[in-house]
Amino acid sequence: MQNRDELRNTLNTLFLLLAIIGLVLYFAFPAHHIWGLIVIGIGMVLKVAEFFIRFMF
Repeated sequence: MQNRDELRNTLNTLFLLLAIIGLVLYFAFPAHHIWGLIVIGIGMVLKVAEFFIRFMF
């Protein structure tokens, strides 16, 4: 139980960091929006993984 909660918290923290970094990249470098979207997409994959851990186990 403890390890699962720590994993979920870590995934949530990484998601938030990647979302912030992705937004900064997206708006700071308008010629290269794709990099911001890629970083945000990776963060979304982590959030989906956290979602499955929360509801499946």
